[in-house]
Amino acid sequence: MNGNLFERWMAEGSVSIPNMLIKTYKQIGLTDNECMLFIQLHVFIESGNYFPTPVELSERMSASSDEVSAMLRTLIGRGVLGMDQFEDKEKGVYFEAYTLQPLWNRLLQSLKEEEQTKKVVHKEHQEQNVFVRFEKEFGRPLSPMELETLKIWMDEDHQSPELILSALKESVLSGKLNFRYIDRILFEWKKNGITSPEAAKTYGEKFRVRQLQRTGKQEQPRNDSGIKRPQYNWLES
Repeated sequence: MNGNLFERWMAEGSVSIPNMLIKTYKQIGLTDNECMLFIQLHVFIESGNYFPTPVELSERMSASSDEVSAMLRTLIGRGVLGMDQFEDKEKGVYFEAYTLQPLWNRLLQSLKEEEQTKKVVHKEHQEQNVFVRFEKEFGRPLSPMELETLKIWMDEDHQSPELILSALKESVLSGKLNFRYIDRILFEWKKNGITSPEAAKTYGEKFRVRQLQRTGKQEQPRNDSGIKRPQYNWLES
């Protein structure tokens, strides 16, 4: 008995429902009934019935055929459900069919918007991290002009937060912690096509070697804090 039931189960087949539909149908403005209607339409289409009647659909739902008809009209009017016309070349006739392509397009757009939102949030987090790191290194709150300079670097000069922090690190390493010096470092990197912290690190190492060779010194004398500072200056590049 169970074997016969299993065979019947398998004979019914299966259909794949996109997770994006289940996860985001409310986000794109569908009600529970409308989502179920799309699922039933998808099942009918996958089984070869491209234009199920409202009666056929309502038999699988808790909605009447009139309610299904109203939902179909609404979904088509909202541009979420489409109607196509196809030709049966063997019979030489045309027939109408529902298409779920507008729904898939809407879900894809929703996914793109979600990714864009994540990028915006990530960018804001990175920018906030830049402000915090600068204030930590400078040991004080940044002035309005300094905050505006950071925004210009990111928004107008299109310097990445990671690269700006690398320039901050270079300025600390050089013992010249000021915005003019950091701006010069970023200028040099941009002029030389440096776009990543890794490339900046490699370029900085080569730059320091050239500076040391030019001065013929390995390091500066100890400063008041007893810390040795290397002899190089981005303002003299």
